[in-house]
Amino acid sequence: MAAPGRRWLVPLLVATRGFPARQTLHEWAPARDVLLFEHERGRFFAVLGLFCAGQGVFWPPWPAALARPPVPARPPDATPDPGRVDVRSALWRYGLAVGCGAIGTLVLAAGLLFSLRSVRSVILQAGGKRVTLTTHAPFGLGAQFTVPLNQVSCMAHRGEVPAMVPLKVKGRRFYFLLDKAGYFPNTKLFDNTVGAYRSL
Repeated sequence: MAAPGRRWLVPLLVATRGFPARQTLHEWAPARDVLLFEHERGRFFAVLGLFCAGQGVFWPPWPAALARPPVPARPPDATPDPGRVDVRSALWRYGLAVGCGAIGTLVLAAGLLFSLRSVRSVILQAGGKRVTLTTHAPFGLGAQFTVPLNQVSCMAHRGEVPAMVPLKVKGRRFYFLLDKAGYFPNTKLFDNTVGAYRSL
């Protein structure tokens, strides 16, 4: 009775060795570093950095200049009235000063944040346990960091978003953005590792 049972068991074990699930598990733990995403836009981010620097130089002097009260032009025979203040003029000047300061700050912050959160490349390190992300950073100089794979979560599948794939990294504010116009050399491995959703 035992011999016929073993006779059926051995071919079954041999047949299951070549299942795709087993091969996929092996591919998730590569023996060497694997590039999962790359998008080179160094020139664009260099121009964006120069634009942000220009905004940082252009906008700061305006609030101080606009908040300063203008010197009134009055005839020489007019008597000065120190108690009279044109409220509408003061509100307009201070409002314009605050507006200029806010515009400059928002443009500078948005440009820097976009540079720091736009991903240049994603590399799955050997063994499949850690991921190295490289961002463009200001002026396209690049900045990279390495985190465990279980601390990375893709908030939407590549096919569900029109332009940018949002990537969440535990302990870091805001999402990292992968432009879909970039190069995904191994889409299956990306979807099963970095592109998978995890509850962080």
